[in-house]
Amino acid sequence: MMISTENLSALVDLGSQRSDAPATTLQDGSRIAVIGAGPAGSMFSYFLLNMADATALDVAVDIFEPRRFCHRGPAGCNHCGGVVSESLVQRLATEGIALPDCVVQRGIESYTLHMDVGEVEIATPLVEKRIAAIYRGNGPRNSEPLDTHSFDGYLLELAQEKGARVIPRLVTGVLRDGQTMRVQCADLHTDDYDLVVVATGVNSQLVSHLETQTQEFQQPGRTKTFICEFHLGREVIRETFGPSMHVFLLDIPRLEFAALIPKGDYVTLCLLGDDIDDALIERFFDAPEVKNCFPDGMIPAHICHCYPRINVRSARPAYGERLVMIGDCGATRLFKDGIGASYRTAKAAAKTAVFHGVAAEDFKTHYWPLCRKISRDNEIGKLVFGFGSLVQKARFARRGVLRMTVNEQRQSEGSQRMSGVLWDLFSGSESYTNVFLRTLQPGYVGGLLWNLVAGNLPGSDARSAAASRAECDHVNT
Repeated sequence: MMISTENLSALVDLGSQRSDAPATTLQDGSRIAVIGAGPAGSMFSYFLLNMADATALDVAVDIFEPRRFCHRGPAGCNHCGGVVSESLVQRLATEGIALPDCVVQRGIESYTLHMDVGEVEIATPLVEKRIAAIYRGNGPRNSEPLDTHSFDGYLLELAQEKGARVIPRLVTGVLRDGQTMRVQCADLHTDDYDLVVVATGVNSQLVSHLETQTQEFQQPGRTKTFICEFHLGREVIRETFGPSMHVFLLDIPRLEFAALIPKGDYVTLCLLGDDIDDALIERFFDAPEVKNCFPDGMIPAHICHCYPRINVRSARPAYGERLVMIGDCGATRLFKDGIGASYRTAKAAAKTAVFHGVAAEDFKTHYWPLCRKISRDNEIGKLVFGFGSLVQKARFARRGVLRMTVNEQRQSEGSQRMSGVLWDLFSGSESYTNVFLRTLQPGYVGGLLWNLVAGNLPGSDARSAAASRAECDHVNT
């Protein structure tokens, strides 16, 4: 094959551009440190190495992670309820990340909403809106070995297959040293990198240290939650919980969301709200609506529990020179779909680093807009949850919501306005902005107003259900 003088000149010019490229772009031999091997860190590594391979860019990725996701209990746990939407599962599949059956614990086919005025099962509105339950680690503390696989461990294996190297060290600090970033570990090991990606979540001390050390950003706002595991056995779970996630709308101050999630031999409880504490947990366990979900109305002792913190406000900003924060320690959705937000931020950060650069200005232009979009949607989410709090406090409103949802579920055809809003709110399948706008539609508003009136008339189904429930609770006590 002959190369013309003109083509040869073009190749020389291209090589010159590559060698003279600014220091803030990734080059052959560039080194990237990813701190944290949760979904955000592993997916970033996977995407970046994919993109680098597609552009013939030879880079090295080191993932710092002291945990082992093959271990049960705290040693391998990432402190998460473990729910992913079908739409996310499908998006991951298009990226080459197909979740095997050993990773998905149980397909959730419905939500069962429990209130003091009654309960209703909400079926999946669309196939693509189904959800799946997973374990982020390899199961609860003291559990028997499972024939399952950790979700986080699976993603990490995919990143390793792409060429990422896992370093089992705890990172305690990140310092800027000229044109490089120095990573410091608890065992005094240090190493220099061209880019540092922080994907530790908000339960790591590193985020606080970075705020002090770099003076470049404000760490995310956080609140405390509660997660625990109950061992009931597959057969009992099949008979009592079925393939349904059980959600509670109870008049308990500071409680925004509560759910029981069936997973194999275990049921996971998640309580989200404003700094969950022991008093709130005790009040929740005392609620008849909760007790009635368990066999014989008795709540068993949990075998594993934690009080993880979650992100309720994005880092400001979630980037710096040769530094970017992704997943929970950067920007994530309020209360819902944290794994989906990890996917979005990981891919956006990887795309920015490979195709644009690793300077603060690059991340500001190409990565930060996604974080702002998530933050703006979260502000709408606060309005949505604020409305939910009003419903929690108003018994007449709960009757209206129950009646409207029950009537929709009885119809095989027709609009599912309330059911659809509740499903997307519980699952995080849609943006909060989308959910909020749907609640402003005339059909939704008119239906809710009618059911608020009809549900509170003497002899209405909602009032009768509440009376029957109260009588049953009185007999049981």
